[in-house]
Amino acid sequence: MKIILTGFEPFNGSKVNPSAEVVNRITHGLFPEHKLIRRVLPVDSVVAIDWMKRVILDQQPDIIIMLGEASLRPVVSIEKIAVNWMDFQIPDNSGNQLFDTSVVKEGTDGLFSTLPVSEIFSALKTVGIPAEISLTAGAFLCNQLFYTGLFYSKFFEKKNQCGFIHLPPLPEQIVEKDAASPSMHIELSLKAIEIAIQTCIESKKAG
Repeated sequence: MKIILTGFEPFNGSKVNPSAEVVNRITHGLFPEHKLIRRVLPVDSVVAIDWMKRVILDQQPDIIIMLGEASLRPVVSIEKIAVNWMDFQIPDNSGNQLFDTSVVKEGTDGLFSTLPVSEIFSALKTVGIPAEISLTAGAFLCNQLFYTGLFYSKFFEKKNQCGFIHLPPLPEQIVEKDAASPSMHIELSLKAIEIAIQTCIESKKAG
C-alpha cells in the first residue's frame, strides 16, 4: 500500500510542532511491506494545499493521515468531519489570513473522514493512550488541508482512507510559553500514530 503521512512546521511563535516531530521519527522499517511517503508541510495556505492536491492525484495513495497540533487539547483527537470553511484567527507563516471563505468553492458544506475513526479510537484507548473522536478540526490550515484531502480523493476510482489527527503540544512548548496548558510527550504521540497507521492498514486489508 501507498501511505501518505503529513505534519506541519512550527507556527504561532513555537519552535517545534508535535506533528512534525512524529512525521520525522516514524521509520519506514515499521511498515516494510508498504511505501510510506512522509512530508512536513509549511504552514502556508497555498503551498501546503497545492502539495496535497498534487500528491493525491499523482500518487493515488491508499491511506492519507494528516497530523497537526491542537494547542489546547489534552488528548489525541481523531477528527470526524472537515468543513468547507476557513476563518483564520491568526495568519499562516506566510502572512496569509483568510476570513469567511470556502476551502473549495464547488464543494459541499462538509466531508466525513474516511479513516476507520472508531477503530483507531478503540485501539488507542486499549493501550492506555488518551484519545477522543472530535467533531471539529477548527477553521485554520488543519481543516483546510483535511477538507482538501477528502475532496481530491474523490477524483480517482480507487477508494482510499483519508483523515486528520490532532496532537497535543509537547511539554517543552508549554514550558517555553510559561502556560498552564495540556501537553503530551513525543513518545506517546509517536506510539499513537504508529497504532493509527497499523489500524488503517488492517482495516484496508479487511476490505
